[in-house]
Amino acid sequence: MKRKNLFSVFLYLSCALLFVSAPSGYGLAWGAEESQVKKDCISLGGEEIQDVLKKLNASDAKVISIAESPIKGICEVAIDITGQTKIFYLDVHKNYLILGSLVEVANMSNKTMEAVQKIQDKKRIDTAKIPLTDALVLGEKGASKKTVVFTDPDCPFCGQLHQTMKEIVAKRKDIAFYIKFLPLEFHKDAYWKAKSIVCNKSVKMLEDNFEKREIPKTECVTDEIENSMKLAKSMGIGGTPSLILPDGRLKIGALPEAELLDLIDGKK
Repeated sequence: MKRKNLFSVFLYLSCALLFVSAPSGYGLAWGAEESQVKKDCISLGGEEIQDVLKKLNASDAKVISIAESPIKGICEVAIDITGQTKIFYLDVHKNYLILGSLVEVANMSNKTMEAVQKIQDKKRIDTAKIPLTDALVLGEKGASKKTVVFTDPDCPFCGQLHQTMKEIVAKRKDIAFYIKFLPLEFHKDAYWKAKSIVCNKSVKMLEDNFEKREIPKTECVTDEIENSMKLAKSMGIGGTPSLILPDGRLKIGALPEAELLDLIDGKK
C-alpha cells in the first residue's frame, strides 16, 4: 500500500476487526517481563511517536496518551487529529503498526471503541455555545433536559436513533432533542435533503425521509447546514448519529432507549 493512502485507510476502516484471543499462560511478546512491557509503553518518547505519525502522514496529530494495550508487548497510542480521537497500536520495539479495531474474542467487545469512549467521556462540550435557534426540535421546547443530535438524512443508523427519540419524548416531557444536520460526503443526496428539511423547518419531512418516502427538493437562503457542519468539525464530530448529552458528553451511534435514557438522566 502506498504511504499516501495509509492514514486515510486508518481513518475510514472503523469496521476493520483485529480478533485476539490471549489464553492464560500466554507468553509475553519477545520474552519481555510484564512490568518491562508496561514501562516500555509508557516510556515511548514523543519524538518516537512523531516519527510514526509522519509515516502516517499525520504530523499535525497530537498524542493524547500512550498505554499498554490488552495484548502484552503492544502499546495503545491515542491521538487527536482535527478534533477526533483515533487509536493505533505499536509494538514496544516500534517495528510493527496495527490499524483498525481490537476485539476481544471472549465477549466480542471492541476494546478500541471502549478506549476511545473513555477518552471522550473525560471531555465536556460547552452546550451553552451550541446555537439552537435554527435547530429542529423533537419534544417540548421548554424541556429541562436538552440533547443535541447531529444527523444525516441518508444514514440508516440515524433513522433508528430518531425512532428511539420519538419513543422517548412520547413518554418524557422533560426531554427534548435538538436536531442539527451533518450530511456526509459519501451520501450524495444527503445535503439537498438536509437543506430542504431545514428550509421547511419540518421534523415530519425528516421522518418521511427516514421512512423512505420521497420529500420535495426545496431551495431557500440559509447557512444552517454549513454552520452545523463547521460546528461539528470544531467539536471533533465526523460521523452520524452523534449526540451531545445535557452534561456535555459526546456519544456516537444509535443507542438503545434504556441506555440513552440513563445517559440523559446522568445514571450512566
